[in-house]
Parts: sequence; structure tokens; C-alpha cells
Amino acid sequence: MAKIMVNGARLAYDDTGDGTPVVLLHAGIADRRMWREQVDALASRHRVIALDLRGYGESGLPPAPFANHDDLAGLLAALGIERAALVGCSFGGAVAIDTALAHPHRVTALALLGAAVSGNRWSDEANDLWDSLIGEVDPDDVPANAAAEVRFWVVGPGRRPEDVDPDLIAFAHQLDLRALAAEQALSAVEVTDLDPPAIGRLGELRMPVLVTAGAADLPDVSRLADRIAAEAPEAVRLPDVPDAGHLLPLERPEPVNAALRDFLP
Repeated sequence: MAKIMVNGARLAYDDTGDGTPVVLLHAGIADRRMWREQVDALASRHRVIALDLRGYGESGLPPAPFANHDDLAGLLAALGIERAALVGCSFGGAVAIDTALAHPHRVTALALLGAAVSGNRWSDEANDLWDSLIGEVDPDDVPANAAAEVRFWVVGPGRRPEDVDPDLIAFAHQLDLRALAAEQALSAVEVTDLDPPAIGRLGELRMPVLVTAGAADLPDVSRLADRIAAEAPEAVRLPDVPDAGHLLPLERPEPVNAALRDFLP
């Protein structure tokens, strides 16, 4: 693990391998540890940077306004990397897309795995699924909230917890406990959003884009992957990964790694 000062914050990252640069951007319920199955698989051909976004994992959170897409561009500049491919899962996918729109000269390609998109709104169906699966959770009960998010996102609406590897559930719970602490801290800091947001600008993504999702994830996530693929000019939509929830790189590393090896420049 290394740390580097970027835009006034000390960001934590792992830097592994040699070759064309690739940055791995974690989900909002996780940190850079979720990429433990990808780093070595890609490092034989790529310089792999696994980043903790500001406030997450071991990255700092100074009390000053910031934008994740500017942090990422600043990280590349600080590391002497002119351009890199970005691989993002969930929230990390949204950061990847925002960076490609705000700093297109920095991005060679995007691989989006169950990606969110800034400006997108979840459907009433997704909210109803939460109500039916989870219901009310005390916002001050952090372990209960972590358990609820793991049930909703990692297990998914179409599976039972007993259908999923218990070690994955335990690790996801550990990741989410730390991510919830990050979210609480981030709520006191001004985060600058991309303006206008990415949801209306997907046609501006002029680099190669790979899109997929977990087949056991929320239907909204798969539909959003369809939209990205339809609107980004150079996008390729892979079929959803069978028996995978929202953290598909962690749950199903073999097909994800194979797709990334085939796609990344």
C-alpha cells in the first residue's frame, strides 16, 4: 500500500505490475480490497492501480470540497501516468464515467461492471424491492445497515443468503461496515458532482467501453448497463454474469478477469 497527496487529500492505493496502466475503482459498499481477485490476474500485462476513493478505506478526507473525478485525474498526474483504462464497479463505475467525461484525454477505455451513472435515479421497483426484502432499518445501527445492504446488493433480490458463499457474505459485511463509516464522514463534506451529470451525456464517451452486470443484481442495474451500451458509441455489452450480485468481480472473478484481459488495451 502507498499513499500520495492529491488535491489536498492523502489517497491510498496499491500499485502492482508493469505495462499499460489500469485503475480499479471500488463500489460504494466496499473499498479497494474488493479487487483482490483482479490485481494479480491483470498485473502480468498491466500496471494495476487499486485506489481507495477519498474517505474510503485508508484514504483521507480533509474537510474541503472535492470531486472524485478530479481526484482521479490528479492521481494519474501525480503518478506520471498520462492515460489509463478505468475499471469501475457500481459507484466506482460512476466515477470512471465522470472522469472520462471531465478529463477525456486521461482515459483510454472504460470497463463498467454493474456501474452506477451520475444523475440516474433508481426506479420505484428498486425502492419497492428494498421495502419487501429489508423494510425499516435503524439508521444509527451500523451493523444492521451493513447486513441490510449486503442482503440487498450482494445476495440480491432473487437469491437467498444460503445460496451465496458465506465467506463472500462475511467479507462483504466487513467491507460495508467500513464503507458506511466513510459515507457518514462524507455526509459532512461538500462533494462536487459532475455538471451536467453523466446520465444525459453517455453519447460523449468516445473511447472503447465494456459493459456488464451480475445476473442476480437488481433489474435496474442490468437496464442501466443496457442504456450505457446503447448510447456510448464504442460500447460492447457482454451478457450478465450468471449467479453474481452487485460485487461481481469479487463473487465471479474468472469470467470477469477473462473479459478484462480480452478488453483492456
